[in-house]
Amino acid sequence: MPPDTALESLLRRDRAIVAASLVALTVVAWTYTLWLAAAMNIDGMSMSAPGMEADMKMDPAMDMDGMEMGSGGALSLGTVLGISPRPWSSVEAGVTLTMWIVMMVGMMLPSATPMILRYARVGRQSRIAGKPFAATGFFAGGYLLAWAGFALVATLGQWLMEGTLLTPALASASRIFSGVVLVIAGLYQWTPLKDACLSQCQTPIVFLQRHGGFRRDPAGAVGLGLRHGVYCIGCCWALMTLLFVGGIMNVLWIAAIAIFVLAEKVIPTGRVLSRVAGSLLAAFGLWQLGFDLSDSAAA
Repeated sequence: MPPDTALESLLRRDRAIVAASLVALTVVAWTYTLWLAAAMNIDGMSMSAPGMEADMKMDPAMDMDGMEMGSGGALSLGTVLGISPRPWSSVEAGVTLTMWIVMMVGMMLPSATPMILRYARVGRQSRIAGKPFAATGFFAGGYLLAWAGFALVATLGQWLMEGTLLTPALASASRIFSGVVLVIAGLYQWTPLKDACLSQCQTPIVFLQRHGGFRRDPAGAVGLGLRHGVYCIGCCWALMTLLFVGGIMNVLWIAAIAIFVLAEKVIPTGRVLSRVAGSLLAAFGLWQLGFDLSDSAAA
């Protein structure tokens, strides 16, 4: 077999292995998410994972329309913010964090696949040339590490809002909260920061050129993947907050956000798509706020 043909065959096989691994990881993440959502629906649980307590109810004392004074006439921080988080056990915290990490893997890995496959392709070529880069897994691991950090923040947010701003089904319990989140998410789609982060995600070559290219050492590859992940978080964090509106374990809502994130990054007119979606989100958020104010005035 001619050397060029052998090289091309090897490259195709390497990309196929990486692509198959990414697909398998995504399928596992989505399978877990679907199983978890089904378990919540069957068991009627208010928490986000099997084994957690299901007896959490909305606290009347923390009603958003009429917050009461704390002991001694002083307002507690939880009362001022309208939140009253209950203590979580280490198991509850660990399982909820795992849920968020797996969900982020399922939602974000498809949109990162073009960049990871490009890394795998160039890495294989450099290895054959005798100048190997660090394995693709280090780059992908750095990317997922960034989203694991985001999952930690999201877990903290869920803990703070459960039982007050979130219903037992882990969706928004307040039109005001929904409206504010929708407006913020919509306006962010128009910001220069959104554009800057989206451009880094849309064009892998530009990202690599601006950040020193591929890395030969594992630590450098992890750092490069981590930086790419941070850009993706900068691009998508506002969209992820919509999970707190439509339902953290609402599978259709999760899938819709994941598809939109992928479309933003792979469609050439992704910026236009972002702005159109931003306008719609902001308008719907304002409608939610106006609807709540009109209800309050009528009462």
